[in-house]
Amino acid sequence: MKKLTILDGGMGRELKRIGAPFSQPLWSAQALLEAPHYVTQAHQGYIDAGAEIITVNSYACVPFHLGETLYQQQGSALATQAAMIAKDVAKGAKHEVLVAGSLPPAFGSYRPDLFESEGAFDILSTLFNAQDEHVDIWLAETISSIEEAQVMSNVLKHSTKPCHYAFTLSDEIEQVARLRSGESVTEAINIILNGSFNKDIDGIFFNCSIPEVIEQAIADTNQALSVHNIQPNIGVFANSFTPIASDYKANEGVQAYRELSPEAYLEFAKKWYELGANIIGGCCGIRPDHIQALVQWKDGLK
Repeated sequence: MKKLTILDGGMGRELKRIGAPFSQPLWSAQALLEAPHYVTQAHQGYIDAGAEIITVNSYACVPFHLGETLYQQQGSALATQAAMIAKDVAKGAKHEVLVAGSLPPAFGSYRPDLFESEGAFDILSTLFNAQDEHVDIWLAETISSIEEAQVMSNVLKHSTKPCHYAFTLSDEIEQVARLRSGESVTEAINIILNGSFNKDIDGIFFNCSIPEVIEQAIADTNQALSVHNIQPNIGVFANSFTPIASDYKANEGVQAYRELSPEAYLEFAKKWYELGANIIGGCCGIRPDHIQALVQWKDGLK
């Protein structure tokens, strides 16, 4: 079994929780624009909790959140600023902390229907170039479809750093795990591993989905990987949202969330670890106290 590594938690909700300026549609980019010290504070909170990887706060540095005009004016600079903030905080940590560059959905979370390959490639390439100098690994986040994953891969194909792909799942509990697009996890992994991607896959992750659907996704991943006889990292960073409907319209409001205690989240994490997940953190609504519970559990493992 691979060594367990602890990822950080969600950034947007954490910024809101600690008092940073926060509203739709700017989301987590608002703090970069108006009060970047809160971004430093949020990263530090996760490092103090014991996180070994922190993720750059570039998720909302896209036209979908900034608007086209502000994106053209400041999108690249904001992503660079976010990467530099994360790197500076990581350098000051008492333990080794890696910085993960973030490639987010270019046209909105959970919206495969809005995805457009050529435009996404341009946006994501801009974010890649803005962050690359300051990050240690790459995390393509909240991927809703195979097409979106392929574009992410084309952006990352020249990277010399480890690249991890995180898929967001349908929040409906079924016997087959599916992406938000309706495509199965098995189909996505088979396409990835049969050569459609342009470089080796360092990690297959699942993120921004309710914890209850993750186990099936890992089980399906294990079965697909056994056929190809490879074992990349398997990672999970679930959210504490209520289930997201298939007709969810991002930016039209803040998704409702439930109170998921650190103890309850840890119980899910233990099951993911038993199934083979070796990088575990949290997404929206998962706070430093959740990460601290994961770290304390990890420290007790033999």
